[in-house]
Amino acid sequence: MAKSRSLLKGRRVVITAGPTREYLDDIRFLSNESTGRMGHALARLASRRGARVTLVLGPCSLPSLDGVRVVPVVSTRDLLVATRAAAADADIVLFAAAPSDFRPRTRRKGKPGREATGAIALDLVATPDVAAALGRGKGQRLHVGFALEVGGGEARARRKLARKRLDAIVLNGPANFGAGGGEAHWLPRGEPAVALRTSSKAVLARGILDRVERLLARR
Repeated sequence: MAKSRSLLKGRRVVITAGPTREYLDDIRFLSNESTGRMGHALARLASRRGARVTLVLGPCSLPSLDGVRVVPVVSTRDLLVATRAAAADADIVLFAAAPSDFRPRTRRKGKPGREATGAIALDLVATPDVAAALGRGKGQRLHVGFALEVGGGEARARRKLARKRLDAIVLNGPANFGAGGGEAHWLPRGEPAVALRTSSKAVLARGILDRVERLLARR
């Protein structure tokens, strides 16, 4: 879709991307394999379509994007605070980040050595659910989430769609980490799932933003 004809032109779009880190001590942390490439591809294409884009980006190595405001974050709490602030005057929020679901209850100082037994017990607590938290006050914003499920999981994705008050959710699997190439489906609220092309992050981003524009056209 050409930039001049895009319904994203002039819209304020917030995109979250990448992993988060939850530190056990000053050196070690809990995280995941997210590269941030999905959100990065969405930010690049949304900007090319004329949107005013803010990319809230977890720790990862990605090139800068002309015309895209980047807000770096580390923890899931950081992600929540930064996304909430950026979304205050946004029209659209795309939750493409892969935040850690748990954090250590207590962060230890320094770099503690091995215990005598060679084992350590971790006391973990849940991190904030960023999409759900912002969903409670979304107003007229359009929210699109992502659900990584193993072995299908459309029913679980649909439950997330409702609980987080999303307008649509992208269901994918671990094969989409990195360069991508696994299966992905677009699940809009109250409508059947639609398969998305996933040959590259750029191709998948195009399919997602095309469908975001269709949601906008209905408003």
